[in-house]
Amino acid sequence: MKSEELSQIKKMLQEQGYIDDGAIAMSVFLAMKLEKPLLVEGPAGVGKTEIAKVMAKAMQTELIRLQCYEGLDSTHALYEWNYQHQLLYLKMHESKDQDVKALEETIFSDKFLLKRPVLNAITHENKTVLLIDEIDRADEEFESFLLEVLSDWQVTIPEIGTIKATNKPQIILTGNRTRELSEALRRRCLYLWIDYPTFEKELAIVKSKVPEIDQKLGTEICSFMKELREMKLEKTPGISETIDWARALASMHLKHLDKQIVEDTLGVVLKDWQDMRHTQDSLSELLERTGVTSRIG
Repeated sequence: MKSEELSQIKKMLQEQGYIDDGAIAMSVFLAMKLEKPLLVEGPAGVGKTEIAKVMAKAMQTELIRLQCYEGLDSTHALYEWNYQHQLLYLKMHESKDQDVKALEETIFSDKFLLKRPVLNAITHENKTVLLIDEIDRADEEFESFLLEVLSDWQVTIPEIGTIKATNKPQIILTGNRTRELSEALRRRCLYLWIDYPTFEKELAIVKSKVPEIDQKLGTEICSFMKELREMKLEKTPGISETIDWARALASMHLKHLDKQIVEDTLGVVLKDWQDMRHTQDSLSELLERTGVTSRIG
């Protein structure tokens, strides 16, 4: 059974454009089997969030996503009250001789509760996949709240009381290492690091995602990206930028790179003006190392 399930996960990864060396599929498989959170770290744009999609597909369940940001607090991850509906309900009943306690219980009931990702995941009728994306963007206070949820699988809403998990969700956390996560959180998770791919692996990914691309063009794109990532850039491009660039150039029916087309399309790959200037200054040398010396003008 293990080999069948593992093979199925590998197949799903391939369908998502993953060329897996075995570690990714095994990490997904073990996280599902052990019912433990999976922490996936790596540079931006290497496909960390896609793993959650594969896991949801493998489990044939819903993917619920919480996008983290600075200042995110537990309330926004858990729930909010539908204040507009509460006020409307109060106005409709203000002239009626209704018991105040009963009215309060009504407006602070599930009927007026807006479930946010964490509460939605733990109260879902089915076991879901909860993606907590870019956990390192949230602060330590939110991390502490998350540890409580992972420990007790229950949350407390002051107006309602304690809500226990109906089904424990399968959790995927991603991070770009913008800050160090606590040891307590790391200990609760299985860990997977995804780095920039090798030239061979990236070329295989490009062929999978952009099957119409010319072989020579695909090879030159991946060679160029490999050289580009060795430069000291503010925002190093990931696999997603490689795929976007490959799609853009393939849509123009190009067969190979040249200096002019690279200059004109650098904005697909680089997202920082200093990186653009630095790369433009070094473009001839970059293209030469990529192997397109005959077309440098």
